[in-house]
Amino acid sequence: MKDQELNFEGVERQPLRTFTEKAYLDYSMYVILDRALPALGDGLKPVQRRIIYAMSELSLASTNKHKKSARTVGDVIGKFHPHGDSACYEAMVHMAQPFTYRYPIVDGQGNWGSTDDPKSFAAMRYTEARLTRYAEVLLGEIDAGTVDFGPNFDGTLEEPLILPARLPNLLLNGTSGIAVGMATDVPPHNLREVANACIHLLDDPEATTKALMKYVKGPDLPTGAEIVSSRSDLQDFYEKGTGSYRARAMWEMDEDTGNIVITTLPHQVSGSKLQEQIAQQVRDKKLPMVDDIRDESDHENPTRIVIIPRSNRVDVPQLMTHLFATTDLERSYRVNLNIIGLDGRPKVMSLKELLSQWLTFRIRTVTRRLNFRLDKVNRRLHLLDGLLIVYLNLDEVIRIIRTEDEPKPKLIARFGLSEEQAEMILDTKLRHLAKLEEMKIREEQSKLAAERDGLVALLSSEANLRQLVRDELTADAKEFGDDRRSKLVEREQATAIEETELVANEPVTVVLSTGGFVRAAKGHEIDPQTLSYKTGDGFLVAARGRSTQLAVFLDSTGRAYSLPAHTLPSARGQGEPLSGRLDPPDGAKFAGIAIGDPEELWLLASDAGYGFTIRLSELHSRNRAGKSVLKLTDNALVLPPVPVPAGEAVVAVVNNEGRMLVFPVAEVPELPRGKGNKLFGIPTKKAADREEVLVGAAVVAPGQKLVVWCGERPMTLTYTQLDEFRGERAQRGAMLSRNYRKVDRLEVQ
Repeated sequence: MKDQELNFEGVERQPLRTFTEKAYLDYSMYVILDRALPALGDGLKPVQRRIIYAMSELSLASTNKHKKSARTVGDVIGKFHPHGDSACYEAMVHMAQPFTYRYPIVDGQGNWGSTDDPKSFAAMRYTEARLTRYAEVLLGEIDAGTVDFGPNFDGTLEEPLILPARLPNLLLNGTSGIAVGMATDVPPHNLREVANACIHLLDDPEATTKALMKYVKGPDLPTGAEIVSSRSDLQDFYEKGTGSYRARAMWEMDEDTGNIVITTLPHQVSGSKLQEQIAQQVRDKKLPMVDDIRDESDHENPTRIVIIPRSNRVDVPQLMTHLFATTDLERSYRVNLNIIGLDGRPKVMSLKELLSQWLTFRIRTVTRRLNFRLDKVNRRLHLLDGLLIVYLNLDEVIRIIRTEDEPKPKLIARFGLSEEQAEMILDTKLRHLAKLEEMKIREEQSKLAAERDGLVALLSSEANLRQLVRDELTADAKEFGDDRRSKLVEREQATAIEETELVANEPVTVVLSTGGFVRAAKGHEIDPQTLSYKTGDGFLVAARGRSTQLAVFLDSTGRAYSLPAHTLPSARGQGEPLSGRLDPPDGAKFAGIAIGDPEELWLLASDAGYGFTIRLSELHSRNRAGKSVLKLTDNALVLPPVPVPAGEAVVAVVNNEGRMLVFPVAEVPELPRGKGNKLFGIPTKKAADREEVLVGAAVVAPGQKLVVWCGERPMTLTYTQLDEFRGERAQRGAMLSRNYRKVDRLEVQ
């Protein structure tokens, strides 16, 4: 088979950049205008509008019987919306959920989801639906020539391009959506408030947003709860079209049991998820004042979540403030009034602009309705004029019809009729030629003429037209309106309780082993030497403090790390490796612990004889890798840090030869980090070769004793007995007794 030469003649060629840019822009405009953003007039997205229209075409009015949801979805996707049935059904479900829509448009039977899980609704083959009474607000005037119709996706049917809403449904039910490069978030509002604001704007078109907020006080959520944002925050997003507001759950105290009962939740908050959030804090020991939480919701009490305090001494308002700050009991909602306006373009609008444009839409709709009715009245009057001619010339008309082969042109010529009048005369039945019919015609003419005059008067006067819109808004507000559900209560921003306040403030002893395992024992009476250790591991150092304090750990490179003491594992076990929670340098080992008040002074020293004092707060670090604090000379090791008591005190340091030097702690400088000053006179060469090193350092205050441990043998020295070892800082001190020169450690009692 011969190779065929490719021929691109007649094929359009364009740069890839041009093609992709046009394709993406077309897609973007489709998503913005035909999927994600609502139209200002009826506040609906195309899929919602098509569902409502399809249901009206299926005669699913609020007074008729329900039909299977699958029937509605089938009609929608088959006639108007060629997309997935599951997405279409989900949009229908949302319009039926009273906890999602402030004024539901679909009335459902069966399982339509719950507040805990809005997507737990049954399949469409199980549920049934019809329209609610409120849907009449959207559909009531659709057959009155009020809106334009356009072809459906395959051109076989027509669908309304917008519904003739009698109320600003966009603000009443709200909406949310994400398009390409833009999004919309419109909160729901109270029908009566919005209608009153529209009426005020009709009376005073120059009204400010602040004036309109006398009526539209804030969002009104389907689930109730409290709107706790300040009035200035609400006014800010009503004026700019963007912003946010906060909604908070409502609660009360059960006087009989002393329990906290949550009665309403913010919009779109799941009760089961909320319980899990609180339970997780209880499990993590971040909520010690809560004993239990349970759900007592039922048909009579749709929301009843009970929080049981641990005791009657719990500060309940403080506890609730903490829960508002850390759980979904309080939520912040974004507001973005980004809407497709009357010009077909998306725009972020203020409250006034939104209502003003909607009133323009409503006045246009009413004008079209009146003109449509006026045309029908004029046409009917025209036909009645023709009928009256028949009755006035009945014999002549009958003669023409009986004798003429083509009576229609003869009638037109004889009586000056129009085509339409002549056609109607020819279609009139004999039974309608009774004399009584003439009276009926004249009576109908009189009524229609009066109606025509009224319609003309309305259409010729803008004031009359606005008054009609005003009256209709008032009537609809009375029929469909209800009381506000969300209370407007300005409250301060909720703050979480500090972690240290949530933890029981009790004494603890932090113990570090030679292998780097850490644990915390309750109380200060425990002897760390008696604890059990892993094989090959043993006691290294311990420090006493409080459970609410940060424990500081020093490693062999001079870096400091800190962890909350209450988060350390219990001393009932053998502890956990610090390396699992911290990131020390490779090869580094943990050498000491410091715990206490952040303003306390501690002595840091190396076995090369250098050291300084430092505030404990300087050692705190939330970084897993810690912070460099003590600079070490070559081959030097870190000695365990020791606390410096307030007031007069002395430093006692001992080397490996049994020499001890005692000098005032005031001679040691306070530094935030560094190498420090020389504490003991070790020659530089001996320190580098580690022939002579410090084996211990302690700070002793008057009234305290210094215990020098040599293996298992202790030597106790009182504060006054230390005078024989006194000298100046950096000297070499005096020798200890012959039997106490191989010192292991120093301990202050």
